[in-house]
Amino acid sequence: MRLSRAPPVKNLRAFCVAARQLSFKFAADELCLTPSAVSHQMKELETVLGLRLFERRTRALELTAAGLRLLGEVEPLLEGLDRALAQLARGDGRETLRVRAPALFANELLIPRLEEFCAAHPSIDVQLDTRDPRPVTHSPSADVSIVLAGAAPAGVRSTRLFSSPLTAVCAPQHAGRVARLGREVFGTLPLIVDRNRPFAWSNWAEEVGLERPEPRQLIEFDTMTAAVRAAERGLGIALVPVRLCQSWMRAGALVRVFGVELATPEAYYLVSRPRDAERPPVKALTGWALAQYGSA
Repeated sequence: MRLSRAPPVKNLRAFCVAARQLSFKFAADELCLTPSAVSHQMKELETVLGLRLFERRTRALELTAAGLRLLGEVEPLLEGLDRALAQLARGDGRETLRVRAPALFANELLIPRLEEFCAAHPSIDVQLDTRDPRPVTHSPSADVSIVLAGAAPAGVRSTRLFSSPLTAVCAPQHAGRVARLGREVFGTLPLIVDRNRPFAWSNWAEEVGLERPEPRQLIEFDTMTAAVRAAERGLGIALVPVRLCQSWMRAGALVRVFGVELATPEAYYLVSRPRDAERPPVKALTGWALAQYGSA
């Protein structure tokens, strides 16, 4: 289908914000417009494209298949346009590298070593996004993403960094009780559960050769960062990623118990769009990350 006219860029920008927010009201707040103005721009865009982009529910918006596809195609183009214009206006040859990573990965592995990358590449400005606690796909608004997945993500350039086995940990004040009671400790301490890994404890018990723990209490969190922090504060026993929590264990803030590592099919991957993979900043970060983190 040939369009009779190109949609205004302002409408495409407003669409990307509304699609991310799934709310004309919140999009209006971000764009400094009224909700009715955003709604009008979306209707205009749908008219020009001849497609419905949103399903308008009573209390929420949902993207249609066409809207989801448009977001994936347009958002990186607008981000690239903004980046190109900013670099042109700056005129100093600097480039911006947008990186998305899980918060725990960023806090424990990326940020402590980022100074080395920045020192080696002083002309690259880094923008780090950790809003998604466990991204499994490459963000359209990022040049590089760190994702945790069971296999290399499709449709992107992937570099495998390392696998993610889990180990049981608790706060130091509970270590003696665990050593004394063994599996019976689950009757006295809560079990900390990461909602994203609902079967991890069952798999761990099978690996150890025990029945699934029947804890005194379950405490469930929606991020691994919260689960690790809860274990450190003494709330109970948690299964945590070994490599991401090494600094906690070296410092004595967390103590490994039962001495078993649960292998998982998941690994951390550094991913980028094929068209971005050869950009010098992306190549620089990919090579650096592989040297820093690459392992079995």
